[in-house]
Amino acid sequence: MPKMRAAIIGCGCIYHNHASVLTASADAELYAVCDRVPARADAAAKKYGCKAVYDYKEIINDPQVEVVHLCTPHDLHAPMAIEAMRAGKHVLTEKPMAISLSYAREMKKTAQETGKTLGICFQNRYNATSVRARQLLESGELGAVLGGRGIVTWDRGADYYQQAEGEWRGSFEREGGGVLINQSIHTLDLLTLLLGGQPLSLSASVSCKRLRGVIEVEDTADILLQMESGARGVFYATNCYCGNAPIEVTICCEKGSVRIDDKLTIQRAGQPDEVFDPNEHAEGEKNYWGLGHKKLIDDFYCSIIEGRPFAVGPEEGIVSSRVLEAVYRSAAVGTEVQVEK
Repeated sequence: MPKMRAAIIGCGCIYHNHASVLTASADAELYAVCDRVPARADAAAKKYGCKAVYDYKEIINDPQVEVVHLCTPHDLHAPMAIEAMRAGKHVLTEKPMAISLSYAREMKKTAQETGKTLGICFQNRYNATSVRARQLLESGELGAVLGGRGIVTWDRGADYYQQAEGEWRGSFEREGGGVLINQSIHTLDLLTLLLGGQPLSLSASVSCKRLRGVIEVEDTADILLQMESGARGVFYATNCYCGNAPIEVTICCEKGSVRIDDKLTIQRAGQPDEVFDPNEHAEGEKNYWGLGHKKLIDDFYCSIIEGRPFAVGPEEGIVSSRVLEAVYRSAAVGTEVQVEK
């Protein structure tokens, strides 16, 4: 079977995670890269031995392109994904799915109408620690899930927002938010996934503590999340720390708990802790927590070839959009709010 021809739109810092997987894939080939800055597109094309394009519409209208990878600023995910699917392309977009719940819903609707596969890059779901934790929780071995917590304490200073490549960051119009929608959305996704069920309601606060006057979005946020199952989650994220500390997700159950940081620690009542360390730490600035990007991208192409739903499709991806919409609404009114379906 011939390899599927893929194109990457956006040659910023995250595109390498996609390009490196595609060049080694058994199911896909990197046909073209696109960036509005010609020098970036040319450098990427030279590095990966493919075609350079400067206008994304050329990618959308190229009949040779079967799959589009979106590595663009947040505000472009929805319009480009919708345009690409309507042009007959499958789409894999970086997080977040969209900068608003309404855009995410439109993406989901377009995927249903066109029959094209739409995937969202929540690659930490594919890390061995996440997979093992989810299997254990779903087996019922630890009893019912009672609650959980997610913690992200990272460092993003003014230079992060002022660099030329990041001019879109720091504004609600283009980034859609701050630490929640950018740095910590993977952890928020993993927390809600492992808590199981669907988010029901939440109470949240957001603030900008460190970079007032530099950005208009939040650099710190906290959430109290209630799931339909009765489980309760707490979440804290900040970009005000002195470095990038390991992310932590802990899920507490009736008969024990699981904790994910750089490894997985399983606690069972009355037994010694079990530590699961897959030692699959990838190299590179953007390869947090392991080899998730490769596993996700490989599975995305396998799902298309096999004609099955992709594991992180619009139904899964939209959960974070629903939670984020509720967070900003709760923060604005100062009370608990329902999470929209």
